[in-house]
Amino acid sequence: MTTARPAGPLLLGVRHHGPGSARAVRAALDAACPQAVLIEGPPEGDALLPLAADEQMRPPVALLAHAVDDPGRAAFWPLAAFSPEWVAIRWALAHGVPVRFIDLPAAHSLAMAEEGERERRPERDDERRPEQEAEPRPVPVDPIRVLAETAGYDDPERWWEDVVEHRVPGLPDAAATDPLAAFAALGEAMTALREVYGDGGHPRDAVREAYMRIQLRAARKEFGGAFAVVCGAWHVPALEARTTQTADRALLKGLPKVKAELTWVPWTHQRLARHSGYGAGIDSPGWYEHLFASPDRPVERWMTKVAGLLRDEDRFVSSAHVIEAVRLADTLAAMRGRPLAGLSETTDAVRAVMCEGSDVPLALIRERLVVGVTLGEVPDTAPAVPLQRDLSRQQRTLRLKPEASERELELDLRKDTDAARSRLLHRLRLLGISWGEPAAGRGSTGTFRESWRLHWEPELYVRVAEAGVWGTTVLSAATARAESDALAATTLAEVTALAERCLLAGLTDALPVVMTVLADRAALDADVGHLADALPALARTLRYGDVRATDTAALGEVAAGLAERICVGLPPACTGLDADGAAALRRQVDGVHTAIGLLAGAVPANADGLRARWRSVLHRLTARDTVAGVIRGRAARLLLDDGHLAQDEAARLMGLALSPGTPPADAAAWIEGFVGGAAGGGMLLVHDERLLALIDSWLTGVPSGTFTDVLPLLRRTFSAYEPGVRRTLGELVRRGPAAGPDPGTGAVPGRESTAPGFGPVLDVARADAVVPVLRLLLGLDAGARAAETSEYQSEHQEDRLGATG
Repeated sequence: MTTARPAGPLLLGVRHHGPGSARAVRAALDAACPQAVLIEGPPEGDALLPLAADEQMRPPVALLAHAVDDPGRAAFWPLAAFSPEWVAIRWALAHGVPVRFIDLPAAHSLAMAEEGERERRPERDDERRPEQEAEPRPVPVDPIRVLAETAGYDDPERWWEDVVEHRVPGLPDAAATDPLAAFAALGEAMTALREVYGDGGHPRDAVREAYMRIQLRAARKEFGGAFAVVCGAWHVPALEARTTQTADRALLKGLPKVKAELTWVPWTHQRLARHSGYGAGIDSPGWYEHLFASPDRPVERWMTKVAGLLRDEDRFVSSAHVIEAVRLADTLAAMRGRPLAGLSETTDAVRAVMCEGSDVPLALIRERLVVGVTLGEVPDTAPAVPLQRDLSRQQRTLRLKPEASERELELDLRKDTDAARSRLLHRLRLLGISWGEPAAGRGSTGTFRESWRLHWEPELYVRVAEAGVWGTTVLSAATARAESDALAATTLAEVTALAERCLLAGLTDALPVVMTVLADRAALDADVGHLADALPALARTLRYGDVRATDTAALGEVAAGLAERICVGLPPACTGLDADGAAALRRQVDGVHTAIGLLAGAVPANADGLRARWRSVLHRLTARDTVAGVIRGRAARLLLDDGHLAQDEAARLMGLALSPGTPPADAAAWIEGFVGGAAGGGMLLVHDERLLALIDSWLTGVPSGTFTDVLPLLRRTFSAYEPGVRRTLGELVRRGPAAGPDPGTGAVPGRESTAPGFGPVLDVARADAVVPVLRLLLGLDAGARAAETSEYQSEHQEDRLGATG
């Protein structure tokens, strides 16, 4: 039996992004052959609809609308290959019939969204009066959930799959033989729901539906009743309601409005699967796409896909596994009373048969297949802001195609293409377009390697539109943004960090402005902490200059000036500090120490003098009792590591810091500065038992009343060591008594044989034995080896000649 077609327009109520709805819409349009198709969507996008037939258009895609004066105010209308709206658009274009959008214009919806944000902002307590207390907002109704619960289902997705998605051709069901029956039944259900729930907690739907009714009246005048309307099933009762033109226009009167622009942008399945932000709220877009593309034997085809994925990951999956998984899925569906195995049945079958009961491979299956990593494509002819066009051109030139899945990118800056890729990514980051984020790559101490983590998100198109106010190309926009940020910077560290970013991004035109601001701020800022925060970025910038072929002479002068001022002002700044201030300044001392090491190599003209000044500052810090213990300890450690402090002197300083007259908290702070937070702190104690004995002796002598006060600091210091180092230290302490070093020999009584390999004095002969091997490994004797090789070859050549003669 076939449902009689109503005299008015054909209202096709659908669930957005539903493959069953999409198939039903296509069948209904084939059966009705309407003279026009109207679709829920922003009317400003009508001019973009012909692009849907372009060969380069590959869903998922989305209509992007943004306010011209405020590009950050944007909205998306995503469409997948299995979206009923997309199917209707393609059907209309293929059959040459008019297709239009009839929802509220984006110019109004964007403005209304802005007003809604202002309404949701919380008022201050002093602004709220008792009579202004807002009534609780009604919770929006999910019609699919209500229908599912009415039918006795606890899962709305499973109910929808059973009644819509799994009604495929060949099933003995009225919806399969009459494409209009399902729409009529769904429309009746929504009418009943709206009689009970009204607007369902969506008050703005009344405005949208009034606008759509006006568009339907205009279509009746143009096409009579021979047109189809594809919209959300929830709106069908409202579009069938009898209202007057005057009443509908009254609802639209006074709506806010902004100037909006629309375009097509690529979308991803991951974004369709998100329930927040711009996501469509679909749990399994990859599964839905499979159902839409595989109307026959969908379970068998799905299991084949899963098997292929697992085989690519080197898991053993045979044809027998596939056959057994299909049988199990069908059996589960029959036991659960479902017309066809759904995602839950196929997942259970895959877990039991192909994954041996483990959920670990299911995470990969969900990511790659259930959700999917598909990124759509949009034709080059689609409208775009000039900045987006320049970015797209550079992406093609540099072979950096945006991808939906996250991937690692290793760059060798000695290569022109990789250097250009690096500049592009750094420029985009400066513009707030975080397509790539720097990542820790494979071990390399050079400056010619960079590692990036790339992940393209559809929202980045909005960021590109926002950044378009700075320029029409990536280079000009990044330059203008850097100059603006330099003038707006409030601290010296911000300007130095910006100078580093300009160098990484290759913004040579912006550097003069940044350098002018940097010189002015550096001259006026007398805070040593600010100078210490600013110097590391400048030092890194100078270090990058060689590989990026950038003139950094002006930066070098400013950096040298900052280093000199830090050397003068640091000792007074290290006195009278509390614990937090001392910890912060200790980190700054570390940064300055590293920076001066870099500056010495980047500014060779002043290298020796700069190093000498800094060593003098560190020596002064170690000798001042008024300096915080954590800073004195760190200064001693830095001098020791660089070979400018003898072991005996380090032991003497530690002995003074841990003497009975020093408060335990100050002594513990010195220990943290000396052996905590620095690479090799634990191994230093392992290989120098004099220092370990000093700490051990001090620790055992701390009064019980103050031990609990210093324990957290000591725990923080020693817990950072690797487990093996901690075990070794514990063994050394357990085997011998805590005693200080002998003043004459430097040996620790009772510890001469505490552990294999350690002795009271240095064995020079054994130490020198490793030097030739080290020189060989480092290539320091390459010339000598070449001479030896040549001599060896000559001798053997003579032997061979003698043997043959």
